[in-house]
Amino acid sequence: MDFKLSEEQELIRTNMREFAEKYVEPIATEIDENSRFPFDVFKKLGEGDWMGIPIPTQYGGAGSDYLTHTIAVDELSRACASTGFTLSIHVGINCMLLNLFGNEEQKQKYLVPLAKGQHLASFTLTEPGAGTDVMAATTTATKDGDFYILNGTKTFISNGPFADTYIVFCWTDKSAGRKGMSAFIVSKGTPGLLPGTHFNKMGLRSSHTSEVVFKDCKVPKENLLGKEGDGMMMAMAGFDHGRIGIAAQAVGILQAALDESIKYAKDRVQFGGPISKQQAISWMITDMAFDLNAARFLTYHAAWLKDQKLPFTKEASMAKVFAAEAAMKHTIKAVQIHGGYGYIKGAKVERLMRDAKITEIYEGTSEAQRMVIGGNVLR
Repeated sequence: MDFKLSEEQELIRTNMREFAEKYVEPIATEIDENSRFPFDVFKKLGEGDWMGIPIPTQYGGAGSDYLTHTIAVDELSRACASTGFTLSIHVGINCMLLNLFGNEEQKQKYLVPLAKGQHLASFTLTEPGAGTDVMAATTTATKDGDFYILNGTKTFISNGPFADTYIVFCWTDKSAGRKGMSAFIVSKGTPGLLPGTHFNKMGLRSSHTSEVVFKDCKVPKENLLGKEGDGMMMAMAGFDHGRIGIAAQAVGILQAALDESIKYAKDRVQFGGPISKQQAISWMITDMAFDLNAARFLTYHAAWLKDQKLPFTKEASMAKVFAAEAAMKHTIKAVQIHGGYGYIKGAKVERLMRDAKITEIYEGTSEAQRMVIGGNVLR
């Protein structure tokens, strides 16, 4: 791998950093405190061609690569992890699945407005009894003439309350095991698509998460994504792409923790000098820098492998585990460096610590990632 980013990638990094500093950083504390989704920010992201970076231009995207998208998520998450996460799942899972598996009509109808940022998407898989164990899902899609009738409840669905397009995973033939799950495109406003419980989360508070309920939801047969039985394969592909995005989110969180810690340690004076001169503090910051570099390399390498059309499942899981655990470990240290001031609501490091925790959980827990990695290593 060439570790030097292209001029275009460096420009994207600079532009996204400038965008985040201008439009995201100033409101990050407020949207966290009020659990407010920043619709205006995503409108601007769409206008700037950020909502479909790796999607071909004929489908509304920028025609760039997945590494460039990963860099954008990293920089956006540095300002606000909730905003970076929403960009990540919108593009990295939903748009990518439609681009990989949608037919021409589906791409024109659904992918184009998503990649242009005119619509927002939701990956609708998890259920109350089916998280890591996807096979435990119970939502069904029953063929009825020219339609499928969907019934079931999904939970922990990001963008659940206000998505325009849902990619929904259901059993079309439970007896067929892994080959019995299928995926459907469901539009907002479809009869039988109902709002469920909205969750009040510890972190990522401006990213809205809810249940999504399907009660005799009538979906046209042409909204089947791919073929019947392809759902599990598509879900796993979504996870592979999504895990790179979560790793990039964690890298952005860790970068922000390092930024805040350096600034505070240089400004805070105790015992006659800045606390950065204290070895205990300087070593905490040094360890942050070590792990940040390692996490970023793992994450960018996984994205690079994807762009080279090489296997990247193991590397995506490695990046997610390492980056997520490093983000959690070092945001705790960042609060420690800030002392009492880091424990106060409104302190950025306090928000970073709350946001970091979920990166160890969603898109497959760290324990589940170790199962994926171990299976690949031992195979």
